[in-house]
Amino acid sequence: MRRSAARAGGAVAYPGAPGGEAGAGVPDPESLPAPAPTPTPAPAPAPVLQQESLQTEFPFQLPRGYVDESGTVHRDGVMRLSTARDELVPLRDVRVQENPAFLSVVLLGRVITRLGTLPLVHDGVVENMFASDLAFLQDFYRQINAEGHTRAAVRCPHCSEPFEVELGGSRLGES
Repeated sequence: MRRSAARAGGAVAYPGAPGGEAGAGVPDPESLPAPAPTPTPAPAPAPVLQQESLQTEFPFQLPRGYVDESGTVHRDGVMRLSTARDELVPLRDVRVQENPAFLSVVLLGRVITRLGTLPLVHDGVVENMFASDLAFLQDFYRQINAEGHTRAAVRCPHCSEPFEVELGGSRLGES
């Protein structure tokens, strides 16, 4: 309902009221419809605690690819994050005890979950990869298990210039 401004004498004219004059036919305030209640804002919903998702598997593509016994080349694979067990179990392997260079082969055989269409990936598969693919997988392992890098920002104690140092070990399984 639209009301006009107050006129002289304080009377309010209501359009369409009988008499058409200010103050004439002014309806009784009790007969007027009640103003619509002001909606109260809904209480803010309680914050939903979102669980942070952790990416545990990472896709990769080998530079050359693993060639199986039938001649099929497998390049696309998935590597999962390593656990402490993954790094400890290979240390009991006889091949690793005799030759520590086997550590990365056995370790990669545990954490690569898929490679092309191979039904199973194990250390024997890793052992027969091209050296460039093995080097790629070793670097990839370090990257995903060190949250993207193994460098730390530091300052020179003499000149205070900032620089980065490499914290990673020289072989898989070392820190």
